[in-house]
Parts: sequence; structure tokens; C-alpha cells
Amino acid sequence: MRHRKAGRKLGRTTAHREMLLRNLLTSLFHYEKIVTTEAKAKELRKLAEKVITLAKREDLHARRQAAEVIEDEKVLKKLFESIGGRYKDRNGGYTRITKLDYRMGDGAPLAAIELVGSGAAPEPLAKPAKRRGRRQHKGPAAGQKPAEPLAAQAGEAERAARP
Repeated sequence: MRHRKAGRKLGRTTAHREMLLRNLLTSLFHYEKIVTTEAKAKELRKLAEKVITLAKREDLHARRQAAEVIEDEKVLKKLFESIGGRYKDRNGGYTRITKLDYRMGDGAPLAAIELVGSGAAPEPLAKPAKRRGRRQHKGPAAGQKPAEPLAAQAGEAERAARP
């Protein structure tokens, strides 16, 4: 039984999982919005909330605690100078997870995780183009003209070369 065992293992060893979450966290604070799988986004949210709470304190001890997780100095500086101040009056709920489509290769559910109030209004998702099945005919896409035969292209090149 898995009673009282919180957290997802994400199919990785402990060290691999910790480094994965550190790298995702660094990317989240650098770009303020990233796309990953739903499970990784939900695990990342827990860590991001804790680190942003540290950044709101703005003292040396909090900075050193955050530096244990975020090893990029530029991102750490951004976290404490701009992101921490942005959420001074907010008690939690610093991130938003938006479910997206499924990944083409393995069908994993994707999600976008972003910092709330990052300045840009959330863009409405455009309807994705209709996906063709693997075994269907792959003709020219809609709106594109079919490719010309090589013989026709060679004839045009000869005509253009003549004076």
C-alpha cells in the first residue's frame, strides 16, 4: 500500500528526479512559462511555491536556502529582485497550470506552468491543425501548391540561363 507516501517518482531515481526538478524550476523562473508533462508540472508547482515564499522574505538566509535549489546566479537574482517583490501581498497560488494537448511521440498529457501575473495576458489557444493518421496519404498540406516535377524545374533553369 502507498498510504502517506506523497509525491511522484516520475520513473527516475531520487538524484535524477531532484536534478530534473531543479532544472525545470530554473527554466520556470527564467522564462516565466514552460511546457512539460502534467505530472512534472504538478510536482514543480510544490517546489516553485516554496522557493517564491523564500524570495518574499528577502534575507540572506532565505537567499542561501534558495541557492541550494537554483544554481544559476542570474535566475536567483531575478527571483529575489523582481519575482519575490511581485508576490509580496499574495499568500500562495503563485503558479498556474494549464492543461494542453497530448505529446505526439508517446501520448503523454502536456501542461503549461506559468507564474501568475507575469505581465502577459494568457493567450487563447488556437485550435490545432487536424492531425493526419500515420497511414494516411501525405499529400500537400492545405494552402500549399504541389511540388513541380524536377524536369519542369530544370527546364525553367535552362530558360533563365539563356540570353
